[in-house]
Amino acid sequence: MSGADGLGTQHTETYDLVVLGGRAIDPETQLDDVRNIGVLGDRIAAVTTDEIRGRVVVDARGRVVTPGFIDLHSHGQAIGECRLQALDGVTTALELEAGLAPVEQAYLRAAAEGRPINYGYSASWASIRMHVLGGEPLTGCQEGLLTRLGSDPWRGVATPAQTDTLLDLLGSELAAGALGIGIPLGYAPAVDPAEYVAVARLAASAGVPTFTHARPLVEQDPGVVVDGAEELTRVAGETGAHMHYCHINSTSTRHLDRVQALVEGVRAEGATVSSEVYPYGAGMSAIGADYFHPDRLHVLGATGTPQDVIYARTGETVASVERLLELRASDPGGLAFIKAFDENASPDRLARMLALPGAAVASDAVPFVVPAGARYDPMQWPIPDFVATHPRSAGTFARSLRIAVRETASMPLVEAIAKCSLYPARIVESAAPQMRRKGRLQAGCDADILVIDLDRVTDTATYQRSVSPSTGIEHVIVNGEQLVADGELRLDAFPGRPVRGTR
Repeated sequence: MSGADGLGTQHTETYDLVVLGGRAIDPETQLDDVRNIGVLGDRIAAVTTDEIRGRVVVDARGRVVTPGFIDLHSHGQAIGECRLQALDGVTTALELEAGLAPVEQAYLRAAAEGRPINYGYSASWASIRMHVLGGEPLTGCQEGLLTRLGSDPWRGVATPAQTDTLLDLLGSELAAGALGIGIPLGYAPAVDPAEYVAVARLAASAGVPTFTHARPLVEQDPGVVVDGAEELTRVAGETGAHMHYCHINSTSTRHLDRVQALVEGVRAEGATVSSEVYPYGAGMSAIGADYFHPDRLHVLGATGTPQDVIYARTGETVASVERLLELRASDPGGLAFIKAFDENASPDRLARMLALPGAAVASDAVPFVVPAGARYDPMQWPIPDFVATHPRSAGTFARSLRIAVRETASMPLVEAIAKCSLYPARIVESAAPQMRRKGRLQAGCDADILVIDLDRVTDTATYQRSVSPSTGIEHVIVNGEQLVADGELRLDAFPGRPVRGTR
């Protein structure tokens, strides 16, 4: 018999937890074979063909065993949102596109409340810009950021003194443990391109990534200051910064081939540009944001009519320009869908997006929306049907496996698992070396482990019932502790830990 290290080690100890007889997938070593896994404390201690025993036994025969999934783009950071993602296989959910500020307050709040899965944040360029240009307080929360996305003060051109203050505050956030710099530039497309270069230079000097929601493309907005894809890729080459292209599918719409060609071109020249995708045909953001202005609805691929917008708080399809303007004024932070294409009629399009070379899967999960007058306890489970979100908040990863592996066979299982685990881990490793222990199924790595029924795994969330959990992910282990066992969520389990940057 061979041990985990291939040296014939005999396993005589009793592990804290064992996962037995599953088809183990480690995307880094390309392992795809039956193995037994032993866990001691919060780490994987053995991945072996030997017989092993444990105090807790998970029977994984006939199942796939993988590293826990890592979501780089999750705005849904509260307990209920994290539980929903856990049932989709997510063991680490990071808020990196928008970020939070100050990050220290965000980390302290999460630790005090407890989290079922691991968590972490980037430095929020948008929040700090709102503070510097508009005098808004920094609270470490998302609510104010959503409400002010469409407000004018923060979206203008900064003075040199304001830019210096912005950069100083971003540097302080990186020193405090932020995982990079989140730059939702698409919400402030008039910002001076020189500021974006300066922020990228700061990230490069600190050795951390930037996470960019790019400006619109020239095909979408001929009057844009600079084409978003050309800007991001050029700045990567010019500064040496690691530029991460957030939801490249939804911001590129019908022009994804051109954008991907730019990305691959600068990669070939040595620049570091990563990207992410999600398999849905509708976006979601604050209805007061620039994208929901009646004159801007076409930018994200919609037909340009208000009927493409669904106001999440009531489920209302917006009937007119007048109603859209009314909602933007009365509830600017209220979340709304914007439809780009019918994903149910376009499985091949979804499969092509998921197959983009090197792209990670990321959900762009959003916070829960509760109707006016309704009462929702964040600890409540199951989540009541009156709560709304985007279905990608509940089903991105299970849906990706269903489409890419089972239904279209557009990629091998090992590659699909890599896009959900190893690739996102590598994107964050430069900022947080602890991520080198995640996204892998190897001895010494963190015991974030999934047991999946590949024949049954699927999303169940729809635009009408958006908080319906995924099925087929039978066991979710976070830092060595069972969070989901036989498909049932443990409501007393809060094993999540912070992922923090180190300089």
